[in-house]
Amino acid sequence: MNLNFMAMALLCALTLSAPSTAQSLREREIAQCLPGEISTWGDGHDRPASSSPLIFQYDHTGSPAWFSQAVVLEAVQNAAQAWSQCGVPSQVLTPASDQAQRPGAILVQWSQENSGGNFAQADLGKGLLAMNPAMFELLNERNPKHDAGLTLQMVISHEMGHHFGLMAHSRRCVDVTSYYDNGKGERCHTRDGRAPAAGVEYRALLPTACDIARCMQANNVPERNRENRLSHLLKSNKTKPPDH
Repeated sequence: MNLNFMAMALLCALTLSAPSTAQSLREREIAQCLPGEISTWGDGHDRPASSSPLIFQYDHTGSPAWFSQAVVLEAVQNAAQAWSQCGVPSQVLTPASDQAQRPGAILVQWSQENSGGNFAQADLGKGLLAMNPAMFELLNERNPKHDAGLTLQMVISHEMGHHFGLMAHSRRCVDVTSYYDNGKGERCHTRDGRAPAAGVEYRALLPTACDIARCMQANNVPERNRENRLSHLLKSNKTKPPDH
């Protein structure tokens, strides 16, 4: 439930653009989940979300200076709204200095300790989604031209997926729940069977159609309702990252 396999990739030149043909393939992969296309690394077993609705509460304490509270809160809201398309409602609480953590809420925080040395980490037992300020500072140092807001959105979306019940990581490179390799020489894949080009961030910023399909399966959404939800997702898909 961490992004340790993402670390080196995120410290590379992520601002490169893929060729136009790869871009069109990537967009199709984000918007569509073909029969039999769901594939994971087998490193976990998906399960229902711990509660419904899921309540997320953001604490801005310890954030890197260049991330305003509004920017991070928007990223949390974007991820929660996108994941809720799978049938699990969610709510994001607006933080306040005198506001205590709501019982049962998942605390979204900045903590090097609770992120386990990764960019971010979800702890379902403790009800945490922790982001590592030191890793974002390192990213800014190594690649100052990169829009760190894109990485922020990706890691929040990835870790939030665990709270929605997706415990295994995807082998589809484009899925926000993916990682690119398992440390044993095996790589993720695209729809055409290839690995993404070096230096190109292929992963979506928000859950893809296959991420949402897995979430519906994990949360026991009736089969008859899944097609309608995925059809709606195709029409209103917002997982495409902004052009740069």
